[in-house]
Amino acid sequence: MSFTAYYNLQQSLKSAEDSEYRKLELLATSNASRLDQLIIDIQRVVVQVSTEKNVVGFLTSTTPEKQGTFRSSVQRSLDNIFRSNPDYDAVYLLDKEGRGLASTDPTFMGQNYAFREYFQQAIQGQPYVSSVLVGTTSGRPGIYFSHPVRSESGKILGVAVLKIKGEEIWAIVNALQAGSGSYAFLVDQQGVIISHPDKSLLYHSLAPLPPEKRKQVETDRLYGIEQIESLDIPKLAAAMVGTKEIGHTSYYSPQEQTRQMVGFAPLDEQPWVLAVNKTDAQFTAPLNHLIWQNSRSLLAVGAIATIIALLLARSIVRPIRALTKAAQALEEDDFEPQGLAEVSHSQDDIGQLVRVFLQMAQKLKAREQNLKQQVMELRVEIDEAKKVRQVAEITETDDFQQLQKKVQKLRNQSVTASETETEYYQRLQQRVQQLKVRVVDDGQ
Repeated sequence: MSFTAYYNLQQSLKSAEDSEYRKLELLATSNASRLDQLIIDIQRVVVQVSTEKNVVGFLTSTTPEKQGTFRSSVQRSLDNIFRSNPDYDAVYLLDKEGRGLASTDPTFMGQNYAFREYFQQAIQGQPYVSSVLVGTTSGRPGIYFSHPVRSESGKILGVAVLKIKGEEIWAIVNALQAGSGSYAFLVDQQGVIISHPDKSLLYHSLAPLPPEKRKQVETDRLYGIEQIESLDIPKLAAAMVGTKEIGHTSYYSPQEQTRQMVGFAPLDEQPWVLAVNKTDAQFTAPLNHLIWQNSRSLLAVGAIATIIALLLARSIVRPIRALTKAAQALEEDDFEPQGLAEVSHSQDDIGQLVRVFLQMAQKLKAREQNLKQQVMELRVEIDEAKKVRQVAEITETDDFQQLQKKVQKLRNQSVTASETETEYYQRLQQRVQQLKVRVVDDGQ
């Protein structure tokens, strides 16, 4: 029973552990889908800005005078889009050289962003979504969405950029919890944390970056910091960075100095991975509860089984003890069938055994009596035969034969006058007795 309980417990623990991991994965998947939808919605807005007629006309104009005819309408369009969502940080337009021509943030005007990857990709005709970067002008974190602005003939005229506040992504990610003490974090394609409830861990890599990649990131100051520090968690980095599959893993956190459990899911629109994290203590709490429940159940079942076993053992041992005493009494010729009368009424195997024993005892008693009678009869026969044999031994001796002849001779003689008949027989008897003694002595 203990082995079965242990096996069932291990299977239950495995199932419970898989269930806990599955919960983390589902939470990560659902919120990754939410982030994907947010990215898709904002990309549509950027496309809307890049195809707006006034924007196209503004970037098509080659002289300040022609641009001036579109500036007010373009600025109004940018402002309307900016005010449509409080999570937007800025909306602006860049020319083919990367200079800011129009913006909802005046500080962007005249700045050159040609070094930014979101400009480099868009000017080549590719829509682009950045990681959570820190603005070189504003110093505020955000995600940059860029899209090429094309003329009616398809010629690229410039780039439309929409920046959303990094806090918007952080709020979505930080709102995700799988119970008390759990948290979520977001990792980009470089393996750098771009969202974490602990701000001190932002822009740290899960594992050391390759030297070339690290140099590029630090030179471009993509994250607004001079040096990317590593959390030195290679196991977590290997499982998460660049993955295309939903999964889970466990790892040791040097910062928290505890074992952590994590379920993660990649985004479809960006090479980011969203993870939901739990400490080992929180993760194993339901498992420990299951162990406690199984232990209590095992103890309860064990106690009940023990009681039942004792009762069954008592019901079996009691008739066996009675049967043992009866066998001993039968051996000592002191057997009383009444001692087994109660047990013999049972319909189980023990009762059947007792009934067979009673029948055997009765037959054995009868045989014993019969044997005693036969022994007594045999003893009488033996005594008679012994007497006959002893008499035969006496009568067959030469002395007895001579004595018998003498007696016969004496009988044939007449009784003397001086001796009466009585005296004669007494003398004859004495003579016979002497011969018997003599024969016995000779035999010894």
